[in-house]
Amino acid sequence: MFGLVGIAALGLGLIGMHQFRPDRDGPDQWYYTFQLFVLGSDPLQLPDSPLPWQLQVARFLAPLFLAATVVETARVLFAGEMRRLRARTARRHAIVCGDTPFAKALAAQLFATGERVVVVRSAPIRPFELRHRRLLGVSGDARSPEVLRAAGLRRARHLYVCGDDDQFNHAVSVTAGTELQLRRSSPYIFVQLHRQQTCHLLQARRLGAAGANRFRLDYFHVDDVAARMLYRLNPLHPPASGGPPVRLLISGDGSFPRVLLVETARYWRSVGGHPDQLEIDLIGADAGRTLATLQARFPFLAAVCRVRAHNELLETWLPRITRPARYDRIHLSHRDESKMLDLALESTELWQAVSDAVFVATYEATALADAFHGGEHNDLLDEVAGRLRIYPIITRACDARLIADDLTERLARRFHQRYLEIARSSASPSSAVAWSQLSESMRNANRAQVQGIAAKMQKIDCVIAVRNGEDGLITESELEVLAELEHRRWCEERAGQGWRHAERRDERRKRHPDLVAWQDLGETGRAKALDAVRYMTEMLADEGFTIVRLNEPIRATTV
Repeated sequence: MFGLVGIAALGLGLIGMHQFRPDRDGPDQWYYTFQLFVLGSDPLQLPDSPLPWQLQVARFLAPLFLAATVVETARVLFAGEMRRLRARTARRHAIVCGDTPFAKALAAQLFATGERVVVVRSAPIRPFELRHRRLLGVSGDARSPEVLRAAGLRRARHLYVCGDDDQFNHAVSVTAGTELQLRRSSPYIFVQLHRQQTCHLLQARRLGAAGANRFRLDYFHVDDVAARMLYRLNPLHPPASGGPPVRLLISGDGSFPRVLLVETARYWRSVGGHPDQLEIDLIGADAGRTLATLQARFPFLAAVCRVRAHNELLETWLPRITRPARYDRIHLSHRDESKMLDLALESTELWQAVSDAVFVATYEATALADAFHGGEHNDLLDEVAGRLRIYPIITRACDARLIADDLTERLARRFHQRYLEIARSSASPSSAVAWSQLSESMRNANRAQVQGIAAKMQKIDCVIAVRNGEDGLITESELEVLAELEHRRWCEERAGQGWRHAERRDERRKRHPDLVAWQDLGETGRAKALDAVRYMTEMLADEGFTIVRLNEPIRATTV
């Protein structure tokens, strides 16, 4: 419309000027017509005859086009300043720091869900980028406090740090933590790491320091998020009673096969699958050592499913696969993605050896995945009757809900699930409901219980570390001390939410009979605190962590 107004004004002006001054030659007509765009034309100052209608219309369209040009030019020139002003004053928004494809995809996913997003990039933002009001941008080094303030850090809801270098991401998180010190309400901070092993190690260190500050921070790796998303998009169902077990093949040499094996077992347990109903073949040059390491780190792995490790390459294992359909699913994830994709595309043995699909996990072939699975009527390539699935890890990991379902959230749900198991054997109070139906206040109580683990470890001179096959032992005397500490923490947290002591529990009036000192607490209340401490070690082991005593342990009865 902007261009049409200018063209119409010029065309009608030329026609009208020719009709009004037919005695003038071509250059003069063009000159007088262009004068219309600057709010005046010499022949029209004192006209000696009525103006043609074309000229009348052009007299108004030309200044309108000029005004629109000035406004649009000013908007483009000052778009960066206006964008920075809106970013600085934004509230309850998400901040995404980084120039990586993952950061861009995550920002697009957040924007698509209707959330206001502020992108922090080191590269300059061009004038015609980020034209939507809910997608804002700030150019600069995210490690600078001024840049994070310009992005509205203190009023944000989430901060995602997704740079291409771990040291950069650490620096941004440190700057954000310094800016958020002593604030009552702070955004959740999610820091991407590029080595899965380092991510798990730092999660243990963060869990041990969670009580030292008010804000919530967690580290995540794209493999962990993508593995959880895989089973959300492609559920795995236990077989019917008496049916054959589900058989999977996982082959690869990167970190994703290891993550996928653990997530498969965790998912199988969550859907109630029997250990004898899931069989997994792990194929790789060092599969035996990988399996031993994972079983030492995650004790539930051996109890949930049957895993067999085969120390060989897929190329030598493939000719021995019984066809048709020996496996329900085959998962491939190799560092040499080109070779892996060629194998998946040309090997008819793979297609015949699976009843469901061959999943090819890739970090780079995102566009190829779109070509295969673009939509019901938009697939560019044949999916081999649905048996070939290209699984783009980066794209699937761009799910803000799963990133937000971090270690603190998962452990908080586990604490609540334990509470539900105990409540089923007694009269269920009003809070004995599923996590999805729980009030935010009660969810925060469970999250505070997770953050209180750090104080318990300091009390007994222990730390949390990655598990290597052995669990830390807590003595009976330490168990009593930690239970008392847990009860004191719970009382302080509930009192901060406005709860008071009463003989009977009343959710509406915020009254609870256990809000008393430890020495005045009844046997039922003490049993709950003791059970929470015992369950803490089991829960940590399921996440691959254990308790490590810094000094020589004292020989005593253990639990």
